[in-house]
Amino acid sequence: SLRPAMAAMAAPPPAEPPVPPGRRRLSLPAVEPLLFLATVSLGLQGPLATQYLWDRLGAEHGYSDRNRTDSSGCGDGNATADPLRQEVEALVSHWNLYINLGGFFVSLFSVTLLGAWSDSVGRRPALILPAAGMALQTAIYLLVMYLELHVAFFLLGRILSGLTGDYNLILAGCFSYVADTSERRARTFRVAILEACLGLAGMVASIGGGQWRKAQGYINPFWLAFAASLAATLYAAFFLRESVKQRKAAKLFTLSHYKAVFRLYTAPEHLSSRWKLALYSLAFFLIVTVHFGAKDIYVVYELGFPLCWASDLIGYGSAASYLAYLSSLAGLRLLQLCLEDTWVAEIGLISNIAGLVVMSLATTTPLMFTGYGILFLSMAATPVIRSKLSKLVSETEQGALFASVACVEGLCSLVSTGVFNSLYPATLHFMRGFPFLFGAIILLIPAAILGWIQIWDSKHDYNHFQEASLSPTKD
Repeated sequence: SLRPAMAAMAAPPPAEPPVPPGRRRLSLPAVEPLLFLATVSLGLQGPLATQYLWDRLGAEHGYSDRNRTDSSGCGDGNATADPLRQEVEALVSHWNLYINLGGFFVSLFSVTLLGAWSDSVGRRPALILPAAGMALQTAIYLLVMYLELHVAFFLLGRILSGLTGDYNLILAGCFSYVADTSERRARTFRVAILEACLGLAGMVASIGGGQWRKAQGYINPFWLAFAASLAATLYAAFFLRESVKQRKAAKLFTLSHYKAVFRLYTAPEHLSSRWKLALYSLAFFLIVTVHFGAKDIYVVYELGFPLCWASDLIGYGSAASYLAYLSSLAGLRLLQLCLEDTWVAEIGLISNIAGLVVMSLATTTPLMFTGYGILFLSMAATPVIRSKLSKLVSETEQGALFASVACVEGLCSLVSTGVFNSLYPATLHFMRGFPFLFGAIILLIPAAILGWIQIWDSKHDYNHFQEASLSPTKD
């Protein structure tokens, strides 16, 4: 019953003028508006859903009867030992764990399947499906709030969204789209622009969501999230041009899509590409795992003692975290003038590590925002790694590559949710900020990996240059 719908989505649009050899067709309108709308939807849902869980579960356990305001009920030094508050914090963290585990475990397989499928049928079907899935998830969240259904229905909405690829497939499709339409020499900055679009959308959603929730509650902001995801679906379906020039019919439910991803790491053109793909993927996995894990606990960390933030401050904090995308773009552009991409990524990792260490020790609002400020270059590493990965494979393998990257991102979400949401309640009794410190230590590993690859490449290029310069003498 799904075949007619899939065939309609994969059907090519009317024929377009041929592209001269050696030139790429730049599609207009661009893919950035779609990513912006999807990120606005996600940025509204994340913090608001966590706050809703806090209020809902707190009310069910009698905690809401105690005043939780900026100046009372949480600013008491004894609040840290309040067993009821700690119980609510642990419940919220565990429900976040269940919801994220369910969604990302499903999307781990659907992203790989649909991402590789897009290499044959085009990017548009792989962008329409997840956007529609996000709209369905938001609609279910609205029903839970209107009808006061059990919070377990949040899990149902997340699983349904995961079946269509979830937000990770939108990321994979957009980055594949950029790889299809960009030149190799400009790809790092082009990818950084796309990531900056994530930050701009997230910042707008965070500030608006926090203020809106404080003024009118949860329902109206979630209606905007639904409208944004629906608009992203319509944009992909009716306005976005196809970036894959040579499309062909392909079955969706087949193992060949998984094999295409597997072949990237087992049978590349050059032996050095195999271990570089693996090491870059490992570095990317660790960096994104820390990013996701920290974001998962930002809100519940800020709600608890001694920060005790209200929804407006939570919105500003989320906006500050997204601002790092824009500041990283500017820093990347400036540092590229005098440094190799790898060393720019290393500076970004230093910024990330320092910011997390400060957050782990934050006991006041100014110190927490100082931590956010130190993260100003924290997002410079991921566009560098995405660009380096895309340059290790041929143009005809970009879809399979970004499907594998999306698979890694799905695994990042799975691992980060399991580790950080379990670590936070387990370490509340001795150090509430320990998960941030743990993340800072983990980031030392990708810093070492990137530095080692860069040094090895430099040494290899130098030896190759020496051999080329001495060869005429030998003759």
